Amino acid sequence: MGFAGTLLPGVLWAQAAGAKKITKEMIDNAAEIAGVPIADEYKEMMLGDLNDHANGYEEIYKLHIPNSVAPSLHFDPVVSGVKFETAKRPTRMSAASLSKEFESFGKAGNRPNYEALAFASVRELAELMRTKRISSQALTQMYLARLKKYDPSLKFVVTLTEERALAQAKKADQEIAAGKYRGPLHGIPWGAKDLLATKGYRTTWGAGGFETQMIDEDATVVKRLDDAGAVLVAKLTLGALAQGDVWFGGVTRNPWNPKQGSSGSSAGPASATAAGCVAFSIGSETLGSISYLSTMCG
Repeated sequence: MGFAGTLLPGVLWAQAAGAKKITKEMIDNAAEIAGVPIADEYKEMMLGDLNDHANGYEEIYKLHIPNSVAPSLHFDPVVSGVKFETAKRPTRMSAASLSKEFESFGKAGNRPNYEALAFASVRELAELMRTKRISSQALTQMYLARLKKYDPSLKFVVTLTEERALAQAKKADQEIAAGKYRGPLHGIPWGAKDLLATKGYRTTWGAGGFETQMIDEDATVVKRLDDAGAVLVAKLTLGALAQGDVWFGGVTRNPWNPKQGSSGSSAGPASATAAGCVAFSIGSETLGSISYLSTMCG
C-alpha cells in the first residue's frame, strides 16, 4: 500500500512533465503501473484538482526556492495592537528534585549504577550532569550498549553514530569540568528519527532505494541540539517515507509487546525511548506520526 501510494503520483507527474494538462489517460497509465484500481467517475473528479495542483507547482518551481528555505506557514496568535516584550533573556533553571534512588549518585565516592539511569527523566539526568555526579561518556556508553542489546529484537536503529557520540560526550565532560555548562541537554544522549540529515552519516528516510543516501549537511534540529551540547547516539527508524512502522530493515517493535509494531511513522524514536535506550529522541508529527506510537509504546 505504501509503495503504491508513492508510485502512482510519481508516475503521474512523470507523464505530466512538459504536458499542457493532466488527462484521464495519464491517470489510467499511472493506476495500471501502480496496481491501484480507480473507478472512472473518480478519475473525472480528480482531473480538476490535479490540474490545479500542477499549475500551482509550476509557479512554485519558477521561483527556484532551495530546499533549506522553510515553507511560508506562519501562525501569529497576537491580536492587532498588542505588543509583547521581545528582549531575549538568559534561561534560568529552577532547582531539580531527584528520585531517592539517584540522590546518592556520585556522593562520598559512591559509583553510579548507570544501568539504573536508563529510564531516568532528562531533567534528572541533567541535574546529575550539571552537578558532575555522572559523566556524559559513561552515560553515552550505557545507552550505546542498550541500543546494541535490544535492537536485534526491536529493530529501532538504522545507524549507530557511535564515533560522533563518543567525541561529543568527551567534549561535554571537558566543558562541564571547566565550568562551561550549556544547559539542561548538555551531555545528554539522544536519538534522531532518520528523517533528519546528519553530516557524515546516511539519511535513509526508512525507504528502500535510499539505504545509502548521504546528505552533506546537518538538519537544523541536529545543529541546535549540537549547540545545546546533546549527544547524538543513533539515527532511528521510521516507516518508509514516513508512513507506518515498516522500513527496509523490517518492522520496528513495541518494547512492551514485541509481537506488535510500534506504529509510526516515528517508530524508532518511540520504541527506543520507551525501552530506555536513549534519554530522549526527536520524531516528527504530521498526522499521528508521534501521537499514535506514543500511545502504542506507552
